[in-house]
Amino acid sequence: MINKKINHYQTIKQMPLEVRPRERLFHYGVNSLSDAELLAIIMGTGREGESVLGLSLTILSKFESLSLLSKASFQELMGINGVGKAKAAQVMAAFELGRRLTGSSPAKRIALSNPEDVANLLIPKMRHLEKEYFKALVLNVKNELLKETDISIGSLNCSIVHPRELFKAVIKYSGSGVIVAHNHPSGDPNPSKDDVLLTERLTKSAEILGIDLIDHVIIGDGEYASLKELGYF
Repeated sequence: MINKKINHYQTIKQMPLEVRPRERLFHYGVNSLSDAELLAIIMGTGREGESVLGLSLTILSKFESLSLLSKASFQELMGINGVGKAKAAQVMAAFELGRRLTGSSPAKRIALSNPEDVANLLIPKMRHLEKEYFKALVLNVKNELLKETDISIGSLNCSIVHPRELFKAVIKYSGSGVIVAHNHPSGDPNPSKDDVLLTERLTKSAEILGIDLIDHVIIGDGEYASLKELGYF
């Protein structure tokens, strides 16, 4: 814990550099800071006659533990001299972020190993769309999905779906490969002549850029077609 002798400094600027919370964080890392120092950084300023570190110690002393402080209401925090709406909101927001992080778990990445995996992912989302959506499924080296993103919406043709926009997305999300997909609002997933021409154009661009164009999957109403499986590339 931080020594209470620092209370006689009225502002952070009056403190020696080596004991200022932010300076200590920069030089020694966030793990080196005490609870009072972390709270001081969150609040930013103290109150008349007392530094933010002194105010932090007062708050911690009142609530006895971080656990109890994390459950403090807006009114309880504002009941402390020097804690207004802004400081109370900052403290409550910091604890809420911590709770949300604790309650979350890393999302398991989806592996797209074949066209059926793509169809299972996209048919529920795309089978009833009234416009054609052209999507990029950006993958890592393990064929795990890094990002699903729309490249174009509307009529699908070679002029609207430009290779530049597709591969810019792959590079942006650090992908090593990409599966492209679009829907046919008619419900029939069989590729059109334009679909085949677009696939050929994208394949050539992918080869130049060194990006693996893994497949082009067309989504229909409960059905799908893979241009890779159909032998178009």
